[in-house]
Amino acid sequence: MARIKLVFPENIIYTLTIPVRITDINYGNHLGNDALVSILHEARVHWLNSLNYTELNIEGKSIIMNELAVNYLKEMFYGDIIKIELSVGDITPLGFELYYRMSIEKNGENLNSAIAKTGLIFFDYTAKKTSSIPDVFLEKIKAN
Repeated sequence: MARIKLVFPENIIYTLTIPVRITDINYGNHLGNDALVSILHEARVHWLNSLNYTELNIEGKSIIMNELAVNYLKEMFYGDIIKIELSVGDITPLGFELYYRMSIEKNGENLNSAIAKTGLIFFDYTAKKTSSIPDVFLEKIKAN
């Protein structure tokens, strides 16, 4: 089976730490894939809030996820503190890639646990169609 191989761009634009909650644990006794996606969402919302945006209002426009890929590297367990670093990848006229590197510290060692990528496009929910990336937002993400 061919694997998706994500490479995290090193231009870190935001960092957040989040603990693994008991509700994030699956029957394998580690972080579940559904919880991982929720944690990515949380990190994205925190980043947007740091820029005074929401997913529904970025210079008057909204974003919608059109793509998600994850490489799982190490298990994460209840009580682990996840450091999530965000980086912008490719930018198009309609949107951009947002990368997430999740790591935990164990015995003084920083362990990369997952790398994820979301494709985010600008979307007009009223018209139900894509729209262009706002210039002001584009300048902000290119500046980092």
